[in-house]
Amino acid sequence: MSKLVNQSVLKTIVKMAVPMLAGTFAMNMYNLTNAWFVSMLGTGALAAISFAFPVVMLLMFVTRGLGSGAMTLVAHALGAKEHKKAAALTTHALVLTIVFAALMSAVGILTITPVFCMLGASGDTLDMIEQYMRVWYLGAVIMTLHIVVSDIIISAGNTKAVSFLMVGSTVMNVFLDMGLILGMFGMPKMGIVGAAIATIFSQAAALAVALYILSAKMRLIDTGVLTMGALFRSWKKIFKFSIPGALGMIMTPVSAAIITRLVADYGNTAVAAMGVAGRIELFAFMIPMTVGVSLIPFVAQNYGAGRMNRIRQARKGTMIFALLYGIFIGILFIIFAEDMAGLFSTEKDVIDILCSYIYITCMGYGMLEIHRYAGFTMTGAHEPMQASALNVMRAAGLLIPLSIAGSLLFNLEGIFWGRLATDILAGLIGIWWSGRILATKEK
Repeated sequence: MSKLVNQSVLKTIVKMAVPMLAGTFAMNMYNLTNAWFVSMLGTGALAAISFAFPVVMLLMFVTRGLGSGAMTLVAHALGAKEHKKAAALTTHALVLTIVFAALMSAVGILTITPVFCMLGASGDTLDMIEQYMRVWYLGAVIMTLHIVVSDIIISAGNTKAVSFLMVGSTVMNVFLDMGLILGMFGMPKMGIVGAAIATIFSQAAALAVALYILSAKMRLIDTGVLTMGALFRSWKKIFKFSIPGALGMIMTPVSAAIITRLVADYGNTAVAAMGVAGRIELFAFMIPMTVGVSLIPFVAQNYGAGRMNRIRQARKGTMIFALLYGIFIGILFIIFAEDMAGLFSTEKDVIDILCSYIYITCMGYGMLEIHRYAGFTMTGAHEPMQASALNVMRAAGLLIPLSIAGSLLFNLEGIFWGRLATDILAGLIGIWWSGRILATKEK
C-alpha cells in the first residue's frame, strides 16, 4: 500500500512538506529576485512587471488547475495500485498541456496591447510590458509543462525531487538575471527582456530533469497509449477536475487584475509598491504552502483507499497549523515591514504604500491559508466543482466588491482593508464548507 495511506497522518504530511520547504523558498526567491533586479532599472520597469504580474498569474493558475486535475487522478490511481492507468493519464496530460500552452501563447501575443491598456498601463510602461510579455509568451510551453510535470511527481509523494529542481532552477535564474538584466558575466545587458529570457532558460533546464525523473525513474510516461481515442477519454476525465479547478483558481488573478486596475488610479508608484508587496508576502505563505502542496495527493490517495478518517485528521491539523503560523508570521512582517520595503526602493511613497499594505493585510494570512486548505481538501476528495465554487465565492463574492467599496470609501488603504476582511470571511466559510463535504462523503 502507498506510503501516503498507511503511515501516521502527521508523519506523512511532515515527510512530504519538509522537503518542499527549500523548493518553496527557492520559488519565492525566484519571484523576489526578478523584482529586485528589475527594480534596479527604475520605478517604471518595476511598475511594468507589476502590471504583468496578474496576467502571468492568470495563465499560471489556469495551468495549475490543469495540473491539479492530473495530480488528483494520478494520485487516485496510484492509491488504488493502478500504475498502468496512472502512466496513461500522465502521458495524456502532458500532450494536453502542450496543446493548451501553444494556444495560450498565440492568443496572448495577439492581445498584449489591449489587455494591458485595459489594466491602466500607458506610455513607456506599456512599451516595456510589450517587450517583456512577447518573450514570456514564447516560453509558455516550457513553463506550463514544468508546472504539470512537477505536480504529477508530487502526486506520487516525491516532493524531494521537485524541491531539488526548484532550488536548482532558482540558482540558475539568479545567475541569468544578473547577466541578462544587468549585463554581468559578459552577457548582453537586455533590461526587462532579459528577465523573461532568464525565466525561460532556467525553467527549461528544470523541465528537462523533471521529464527524466517522470520517465526513467517513475515510469509514468507511456508513448504506447498515444491514440486519439485514449487521449480523448483521458482528457475528458482530466477536464472533469481541471476545468472547475482552473475556473476557481483563475478568479485569484482575475481579482488581482481588477485590483491592479483600481490601484492604477493612484499612480505607477502605487502599482509598483503593490507588485513588490505581492511578492514579499509570498514568504509569509512559504511554510504553509509546503503543507498545502502535500494535501491534494494525500487526500486523493486516501480517498482512493477509502481512508476518510485520515482525511479528517489531516484537514483539522493543517488548518490549526495555518491559523497559528499565520498569526506568528504576521507579527514578524509588522516588525520588519520597513526593512523589507527598503530593499526594493528608496522612494518614500513606494515604501509608505508597501508598509501600509503589509500592516493592514498581514493578520489575515492564516485565514487565507485555511481557505486554500479547504479547497485542496475538496479537490482531493473528488469535489472539484465545490472547490471551484469556494474560490469563486472568495474572489467574486468578497474580494472584488469589498476592494471596490474600500477604494470608494477610504481610497487606497480601503483596498487593503477589503483584502483583510475577505481573508477572514473566506477562511471561516472554508472551514464550514469543507467540513460539510467530508460529512456527506462518510454517509
